[in-house]
Amino acid sequence: MRGHESAQVTTDSGVVRGRLEGGLTVFRGIPYAQPPVGEARFAAPRPVERWDGVREAFAFGPPPPQEPMGPDMAPAGDLPAGDDWLTVNVWTPDADPAARRPVMVWIYGGAYKFGSSADPAYDGSRLAREGDLVVVTLNYRVGMEGFAWIEGAPANRGLLDQVAALEWVRENITAFGGDPDRVTVFGESAGAGSIASLMVMPRARGLFRRAIAQSVPGTFFSGALAADIAAALAGELGLRPTVADLAGVDPRELPGAGAALTARMREYAHRWGAVALTPTPFSPVVDGEVLPTTPWEALASGAARDLDLVVGHNQDEYRLFLLLGGLLGRVDEGLAATALGLFGPTPDAEKDYRAAFPDASAEYLFELVQSDWLFRMPSLHLAEAQVAGGGRAHLYDLTWSAPVNEGALGACHGLDVPLTFGVYDGIGAMLIGPEPSPETETLSAHVRSAWTAFATTGDPGWPAYDTERRLAQLLDTEPTVAAYPEEASRRLWEQHVFTALPLPTA
Repeated sequence: MRGHESAQVTTDSGVVRGRLEGGLTVFRGIPYAQPPVGEARFAAPRPVERWDGVREAFAFGPPPPQEPMGPDMAPAGDLPAGDDWLTVNVWTPDADPAARRPVMVWIYGGAYKFGSSADPAYDGSRLAREGDLVVVTLNYRVGMEGFAWIEGAPANRGLLDQVAALEWVRENITAFGGDPDRVTVFGESAGAGSIASLMVMPRARGLFRRAIAQSVPGTFFSGALAADIAAALAGELGLRPTVADLAGVDPRELPGAGAALTARMREYAHRWGAVALTPTPFSPVVDGEVLPTTPWEALASGAARDLDLVVGHNQDEYRLFLLLGGLLGRVDEGLAATALGLFGPTPDAEKDYRAAFPDASAEYLFELVQSDWLFRMPSLHLAEAQVAGGGRAHLYDLTWSAPVNEGALGACHGLDVPLTFGVYDGIGAMLIGPEPSPETETLSAHVRSAWTAFATTGDPGWPAYDTERRLAQLLDTEPTVAAYPEEASRRLWEQHVFTALPLPTA
């Protein structure tokens, strides 16, 4: 089973060879489904064809086709090319079937339009080593390949990829030393939105026992909205949103349509409402089949009462987007009023927010209402829906400020990722800097310990959430348990229901 530098494991599809690295055995780029190209393009993932001999699992698989994170941001790492996008990676302390360790499966974020498990920010070695568990990361289709509403194709193909990867884990993880009955999914941003979806998808039933959802987006599309956005996406290429039209476009050219539409989405504000002012034209679609209802509705009805949940958000989520959009220090009262009216939960949202936060600047109100609409309140409401449905949820709020720019970014979106993995490449380098301070490492160790304890026992180390005490873990220099601190926002959004976003002009 073991060698000095490598180890072999037999999967359902064939034998794979991984490398020994720092006391772990690491397998990269194992296919969990056929490449979704050719006849498989825009289809649900198909089972892997068996291979003969030993397949080297030394390198990450190629990322799914995607647009870059931003005009000035290069893709993470030196990524391989090819069509084998649907792969998994495994970090294990011991590839021994008798070990039966807990398993943590990471689902990356990226606005449902970019992301790769090869991103160095998602290295699972510290979690696996310190938590004595198996870590799995995976690729799934993003952008038009994974989430656009395409006639003749199943909806939510990116979610179906995730289900296929979890099925691979169920069938194969024992051989890598993992316990298929103790699987925890964890993810951030679009990854957290994916996890909220998986919790209520019939096809994902029984594939995991626990879930950690970090900064859940509130954007889920109705079929009508998704179809209209897809028509605009395909229209960028002079095509219709059908398999027949789009299958002839090279997969690597398709992301250009998404990038082109994103650049001028504001033009569609009259047609799509608030969605037109977000960074992405992609979200899970409540199609009635793959995803029957929104996660909040399904959880409140008890759809996942047998699953344990950790869910939370960062205190200053939207500040990262102010930075990326060049708006830090440039928001005036007019922009604030527009945002409050568009994103707020009531017809009198501007008045209500100004009354609840009388000393807030225009820029803070602009940021706050979008933090609440996009991440903070969807995450809080997910915990409340889980509790309402008879399940258990643990809530957290990251209140620790990113060290870069003298703390100006606060506890912004994405800051939890380097703290989760204890890895400071990728987004960690951007938000924390080249070297973590002792304070950073202490907080990261606390987060890693809580996450791995939850995956092992179901208890992250603080009380479950309830609607009387409303206790949450505040993740800061000295983590504490206290009443949920965003009470003013909670009250403003108390009666709001997160539904599938409609097509306003329909």
